[in-house]
Amino acid sequence: MDVLLETDLPLPPFVRGKVRDTYELGDRLLIVATDRISAFDVVLPCGIPDKGLVLNQLSAYWFRETGGLVTNHVIEVVQDVDCLDAYLPVKDRFDYPSYLTGRSMVVRKVERISVECVVRGYLAGSGWVEYQKSGSICGIPLPAGLQESQELPEPIFTPTTKAEEGHDLPLSMDEVRGQIGEDLAEKLRDRCITLYNFARERARARGIIIADTKMEFGLDNGEIVLIDELLTPDSSRFWPADRYQVGRSQPSYDKQPVRDWLEASGWDKTPPAPMLTDDVIESTTQKYREAYRRLTGEDLA
Repeated sequence: MDVLLETDLPLPPFVRGKVRDTYELGDRLLIVATDRISAFDVVLPCGIPDKGLVLNQLSAYWFRETGGLVTNHVIEVVQDVDCLDAYLPVKDRFDYPSYLTGRSMVVRKVERISVECVVRGYLAGSGWVEYQKSGSICGIPLPAGLQESQELPEPIFTPTTKAEEGHDLPLSMDEVRGQIGEDLAEKLRDRCITLYNFARERARARGIIIADTKMEFGLDNGEIVLIDELLTPDSSRFWPADRYQVGRSQPSYDKQPVRDWLEASGWDKTPPAPMLTDDVIESTTQKYREAYRRLTGEDLA
């Protein structure tokens, strides 16, 4: 299957992330979700077919469903490339590549808040590692005796730094308050918990546990705006509810097959990363597509 690893649009570049390429579109931005995949902070040499389509369309779904809870940056999801004429003067228009359909969106340009907002409802991943060492996560004390993958008494807000390179680092709420101010820090936490609770109930009814998720926000003339992606397999830990079992790691709808294969390969987690096998690529594609199908109730177009 074809994959999109690079974009080269005749637009001013805004930023190139591990997965998304973002371009200037006047006073707006065009975000394109590629099929690139990263693991252990390294972009792999191969892509995952349909990954960008899933990320873009699942984000669009959640932005639409949560629009009444939190303002977001979406102006238009590109379903017909000709819609881009509305955002470009005639002299700047070009032959829009067909790959933009379904995997790109036009969004508001805002001032990014430099905090990665993480909400955890279950004890997994780096949270489980930290809990075993200290009995807490990001300075939040938790009950003794919790097991791996156990549901927490209530969702907790565990922010991190927003690193341009390398690993994000945990932040306490006091550190967040010191960085962006008390009022904004409290509002971010409240909005994140509200979004997580809404999504968790919606997903659980469709057979998926959202163990944790990360979100990003910006400011537009003082208004808090939800940006980037939302509740995708890249930003969240999705577990099948019918296979959930406390005390062990869980099967998940994300890039875990990639991580597992890389761990077993003996790779030292420094660039360049090895090429994935066809089986791992296919397995990961199916997990992304299944997450989309379960959460939205529709097959990926």
